[in-house]
Amino acid sequence: MGDQDQDADIFDPNIPEEGPSAPPPGWLDDIHGYQAPKGGEDDNPLYPPPPAYSPQPELNRNTLVPDVRVPAVSEDVARDALLKFVESKWRYSSKPARNLTFKELKPITVYRYRLETYTETRTSAWQFEPYNGQQVDGPLQGVSPPPWDVPVAMPSRYTDMVEKTRVPHSSLVKPCHKCNGCGRTRCVSCHGRGQKRCTFCHGHGRSHNKRCTSCHGRGRKRCISCHGYGHKTCSLCHGNQNLLHFIQLTVTWKNNMADFIPDRQPNFPDRKFEGVSGDPFFVDESLLVYPLQGFPEQEICHISAKLIDEHLNRFSATSRILQQRQTIELVPLTHALYSYGGKDYSFFVYGLENKVFTSKYPSSCTLL
Repeated sequence: MGDQDQDADIFDPNIPEEGPSAPPPGWLDDIHGYQAPKGGEDDNPLYPPPPAYSPQPELNRNTLVPDVRVPAVSEDVARDALLKFVESKWRYSSKPARNLTFKELKPITVYRYRLETYTETRTSAWQFEPYNGQQVDGPLQGVSPPPWDVPVAMPSRYTDMVEKTRVPHSSLVKPCHKCNGCGRTRCVSCHGRGQKRCTFCHGHGRSHNKRCTSCHGRGRKRCISCHGYGHKTCSLCHGNQNLLHFIQLTVTWKNNMADFIPDRQPNFPDRKFEGVSGDPFFVDESLLVYPLQGFPEQEICHISAKLIDEHLNRFSATSRILQQRQTIELVPLTHALYSYGGKDYSFFVYGLENKVFTSKYPSSCTLL
């Protein structure tokens, strides 16, 4: 009985159980221009830009594109590219690449259209930190500016970046919602008792008709979670009893890109173009760009109008469009036809890096 009485004395009913990790609805005051917190970790409202920040395209505007010459690859360049490719494949012999006979080099016109839309998006969320006397920039210091009026330094254009900043005059000091301002919470492992039933003797104090050596016959052991105190320091306020709440504004700059390459060569996989660069012979940059007109490749003109319309509809509703850029690259692609050992073969040389793709090569090295 003495042990049980001692255990009961440890329990302190004034120490509360753990409360919610996030402030419950209605816990925080409303800040003009910002949505009230609804509770939960996903409470992160998005603020569309006001009309003054949203540019509108002019009607009947188009962009003219100049003509361009298709580059050619010489036999020496094609052979060197194939030799470099063969060296990266340990099963391939370099002998066919050195001794092959070219039959024809066919340059293929490949255009890559790219649209970039650089956007800025703003969201906000209530955050908190332990309050230990730091300065409080609250409503008494002024009215919080609307989300799109909070000044932030913009990065270089087309650079992805995320910036987090406190909204001025949005700070509030409130009692900690997890410990109800106590600074401590009841241990959930021992329910505030400071001790737990011995798992070795199941609380009987004896095991196999002998005194339990684990709990020394008491039937209980000190709770290792709270070290026998029956409570823990609050994990949110760190024992300070109060929390400093504030609105954190998250500004996201993102370069949204869309690429398009017409499928003109069925024997060459288009995904290979993703790893190489081309010659950007046409670059058009403005706050809003306009569909291409008069380009020999009509499919490029059509995709230009389609992607520009898609980007405008997708991003203008939720983000601020800061700049757009459309480019047309001429990506080198040459189909090299050759013969070796009385048989015909071929390979492709593509990109300014002169990479090689081939689905079949004359011979392979074998291990004896």
